[in-house]
Amino acid sequence: MLRRFWLYFSQAVTLCLALVFVVSTLRPDLLPWNGRPAPVAPPPPAPAQTVAAPATAPKITSFSEAVKRAMPTVVNIYTSKEVKAQRAPFMDDPVFRYFFGGEGDSPSQKSNNLGSGVIVSDQGYILTNAHVVEAADEIEVALADNRRGKAKVIGTDPETDLAVIKIDLPKLPAISFGQSDQAQVGDVVLAIGNPFGVGQTVTMGIISALSRNHLGINTFENFIQTDAAINPGNSGGALVDISGNMIGINTAIYSRTPGGASLGIGFAIPISTAKLVLDQLVQSGTVTRGWIGVAVQDLTPELSESLNLGNARGTLISEVMQDKPAEQGGMKAGDLLIAVDGKPVTDSAGMLTLISAITPGTSTTLKVLRAQREIELRVVVGKRPKNPKKK
Repeated sequence: MLRRFWLYFSQAVTLCLALVFVVSTLRPDLLPWNGRPAPVAPPPPAPAQTVAAPATAPKITSFSEAVKRAMPTVVNIYTSKEVKAQRAPFMDDPVFRYFFGGEGDSPSQKSNNLGSGVIVSDQGYILTNAHVVEAADEIEVALADNRRGKAKVIGTDPETDLAVIKIDLPKLPAISFGQSDQAQVGDVVLAIGNPFGVGQTVTMGIISALSRNHLGINTFENFIQTDAAINPGNSGGALVDISGNMIGINTAIYSRTPGGASLGIGFAIPISTAKLVLDQLVQSGTVTRGWIGVAVQDLTPELSESLNLGNARGTLISEVMQDKPAEQGGMKAGDLLIAVDGKPVTDSAGMLTLISAITPGTSTTLKVLRAQREIELRVVVGKRPKNPKKK
């Protein structure tokens, strides 16, 4: 009995060992003592979370609000003046006059002009270009609300091509002024005016350049250049920013076409300059500027080399008028003017702007470079005459 039990036990052990051998050979991963971690089921995927997109500035798709603010203040200006018709040369011949008469003045005809302007005060003051109202016998202003009124000239300043006229109508809107000194190249601007007499029109562009001068348009030039379309009739209209604030007065275009159509290069007088002229014209009807009585010349690399000026910046005094403020203050031809009251001078246009801004009768300090030495001169600034030949 005991022998039979032992036989069964030995057979069972042998069978188990054989089974373990087979499993360890074919599937060792099923054995708990093989040293490898048991496979773990991957965790279920976490529920997807919604991530908010970063906040972005709203895109501007319309400038209608700026137009609504500015357009009611921009007016159309219609001027007329009597112009004598040109007489034919043969009409002055004594023989012709003997047989056919012809004595007396030539017949006159009416010349019409159009332009734009901007209401800058609810009292009826309108800022426009001087060439729009120049020598006009009659000025009529048409508002955006279809009202019309006669206007009178308060004052003109041909050297900046600005003028102020006035109308007497109630409840006038006035434009708000922007900061032209803070304008940057690339800023979006809108030009509002009356091109070709078709009626109020808005065009859009960007500021293409700043401080444009030496263009030969005005005596005092510091233009904002824009590619917003400016055409005949836009003169005197508003150049506004995207908030509807005026930063310039449209005044000129560059064009090679006979009709003067826009080629994408227009010029506007900065409002910082226009405000100075506006205030003086409203107060006194004229603009008073400082003047010292010199002729100047811009430096060129060749001129700087010939005068041994190195990298010095300024404007060369080429002539000093006798018994005028500059000579009385000790300035001499050949001096290089490098500063006015501590403000650096870079060229003749900058020098003209700095001097003209000084009140006549004021003593000012001019720094010059003479014989490689810096010298400070005290000059009592005079009053700038009309259309002076010297500065």
